Amino acid sequence: MSGVVAAFVALVSVAVLGYLVGWSGLLRASDELVLSRLAFFVATPALMFATVSRADLGSLFSPVLLTQIVAVACVQLAYVLVARAVWRRDRREATIGALAASYVNAGNLGIPISIYVLGDGALVAPILLFQLVVLTPASFLVLDKGARSVRAVLLLPLRNPLTVASLLGLAFALTGTSLPVTFMRPIELLGGAAVPVALLAYGLSLYGSRRAPATPEDGGVGKEVFLVIALKSFVQPGIAYLTARLALGLEGGDLLAATLFAALPTAQNIYVYAVTYDTGRRLARSAVLLTTGLAIPIMTAIGAALG
Repeated sequence: MSGVVAAFVALVSVAVLGYLVGWSGLLRASDELVLSRLAFFVATPALMFATVSRADLGSLFSPVLLTQIVAVACVQLAYVLVARAVWRRDRREATIGALAASYVNAGNLGIPISIYVLGDGALVAPILLFQLVVLTPASFLVLDKGARSVRAVLLLPLRNPLTVASLLGLAFALTGTSLPVTFMRPIELLGGAAVPVALLAYGLSLYGSRRAPATPEDGGVGKEVFLVIALKSFVQPGIAYLTARLALGLEGGDLLAATLFAALPTAQNIYVYAVTYDTGRRLARSAVLLTTGLAIPIMTAIGAALG
């Protein structure tokens, strides 16, 4: 068994444990929120700071980010063209759909893959920052329709702990400074909990989604959802692979990283955005659920092929 496939087996095993914990009743499906908040607000920021602050700058500014930007742009353009021309979606609905088809779960799933499959947790940091600092504010400017000032939207990323931790870590890496061991040890201790807690929450969320009752808002999966899933799960990693391999000439670990990151499922916060702006909720929820279920087998296959 290759090292890449073995790493995926380890990740899947912990996620399956989260599913079994929910199935057994040891934890409730609603406890997934507690685990996710613990990972998002405490453990993962600590991990990102510790990882990025010590990272090789070459890994932080690798061509992998360019492959993701190209893939995101192509997928979003394809969705918007079809959604506007075929389904006559308005600007806000098309924005949620475009995000559902391209905004990857770089936190809860991307970080574990970056660490255990690719062997460098810093590889995912530029993608996190791109989504939180560029993609999210740009989307909010469209969704808000002038409800917030440009300044307020641009400052939104600074309210995200992952952004703040990554930017602080980047500042330490660029200046070559480091915190004393006394301060770094508790940060590292907290960071060590990030991956297993996130994976347990991921597995628990799959169990909770399976048990969730259908509602009129979430009912029937239509052609639009299938388009989003096809773009997110197959087209986006395909474009990233072709960009990395043919346009940039990437090979080995960089090629694998570019393809795997693009194959990550739709991030859960897209559903939060849809609920907040009361638009595209069914599409966002279905995209998160279905791409999450497809992600592990797809990424395992990619790892076996390219690893």
